[in-house]
Amino acid sequence: MINATDLKNGVTFLSEGQPFKVIKYSHIKVGRGGAIVRVNVRNLVTQAVTEKTYSANVKVEEVEMSKQKLQYLYNDGRNALFMNPKTFEQVEIPQNIIKQELPYVKEGEEATVLFWGDKPLSIDIPPKVVLRIKDTPPGVKGNSATNVYKQAILENGMSVRVPLFIDNNQRIVVDTRNGEYVERAKD
Repeated sequence: MINATDLKNGVTFLSEGQPFKVIKYSHIKVGRGGAIVRVNVRNLVTQAVTEKTYSANVKVEEVEMSKQKLQYLYNDGRNALFMNPKTFEQVEIPQNIIKQELPYVKEGEEATVLFWGDKPLSIDIPPKVVLRIKDTPPGVKGNSATNVYKQAILENGMSVRVPLFIDNNQRIVVDTRNGEYVERAKD
């Protein structure tokens, strides 16, 4: 069992027979009353995002999740195909289940896939990843006095705002939680 106060970002738990993953956690202390915990959660089966509120002394059921390191092979438009590098067994995961995490996984790379029983639910991705700039307009000389940003297309097809000094083919660090530029990658 997990205390409601331990439902921090990224924690998974069972509620109403369904697995949920915490997206946002807030602990609220109300005057003379008891504290409450309010969490935004994603249902890992339906991908629906909801808000749940618990009293601080409530316990929720822990979900039995297993993790497997799988190699990402390709995406066929509806499903993403992963392979176990030891047994060569292939796992298909519907794209709508992992649409937030999939852009941050490159073909051929290993990814940690979370399973509930034998059902794949999500991909565990690091909070920051390094991606290459595919296309961005050149920065205009003299516009570096203020924090001016320009659009850039990354190797995974995502669009991100970057500072003017970033050029094509440079590698940058991107925050996977919000999809924003963090810094230039150190080579």
